[in-house]
Amino acid sequence: MDIKQLKYLDALITAGSFTKAAERLNMAQPALSQSIKRLEQELGVTLVDRGANKSSKTLSLTAEGSALHQHAKLIIKNMAQAEAHIKSMANLTMGEVRVAVPGMLGSYYLPRRLMAFRHQHSELKLSLFEGGTRDTLRMLQNEDVDIAIITANDLTDEFDSHLLLQEQMVVAVGKEHPLAKLDTVTLQAFFQHELVFFKPGYFHRDWMLEQAEKLGLKANIAFETNLINLIKQVVAQEYGITSVLEMVIEKHDNICAKPFNPPIFLDLHIAWKKQRPISQADKAFVEFLMQNR
Repeated sequence: MDIKQLKYLDALITAGSFTKAAERLNMAQPALSQSIKRLEQELGVTLVDRGANKSSKTLSLTAEGSALHQHAKLIIKNMAQAEAHIKSMANLTMGEVRVAVPGMLGSYYLPRRLMAFRHQHSELKLSLFEGGTRDTLRMLQNEDVDIAIITANDLTDEFDSHLLLQEQMVVAVGKEHPLAKLDTVTLQAFFQHELVFFKPGYFHRDWMLEQAEKLGLKANIAFETNLINLIKQVVAQEYGITSVLEMVIEKHDNICAKPFNPPIFLDLHIAWKKQRPISQADKAFVEFLMQNR
């Protein structure tokens, strides 16, 4: 039994006779009759009461034929809806983009680009999940999202990816802080001061602590929060210093951004799982970000 046979059965019942149904289907009447007979043989039942049809102009169905027609109508309707749905997704008139991003990018890099993407594809739904770099990686691995922005260190053979951006990491200090007078800051100098850091689960924090351990130094973390604006306020009031992506420091912040010496850059990739093909909507989003880096 296939969808074509069910469509033939529905056309037959709607038209009321083999002749009229064949005309509507643009096929020969014997071919339609043979198709219905094959369907009956496959199911082992009689669907059309051909004896009743000889004495009446109205097509008569058996109980099995009537039951199958109810299923056929539902299947044909669902098939049409499925086809329309998939075509809409392919044409980007329907669909959802589920993307996980690190906090700093979600707050400072993506907003303008998200609005521009929505302007081009207003029918698509955007679901943005923001958290630590460890969170974005976990969500991608668990398939809670379809695409994610992750660090180069998190790339493995299970992912396909594109390099999205390379951003410099800087030291953020209050304007009256002693480090504000320097052109650049070494890691050794950085770890001599009280620090404001993200909570555990952020690659940025983990990486900085690894550098301290390599240098035989101890990071003096005086304040922990995942709220970027709060971090900046603490730094501006000189209760501590921090390290952030350069994009986070804005002109109106009462903060100085000093490059590390030697410079430190973070490579961020937009990635998806190889074994799980992404949708047309996801592909459009990835292409848009790559074109608007």
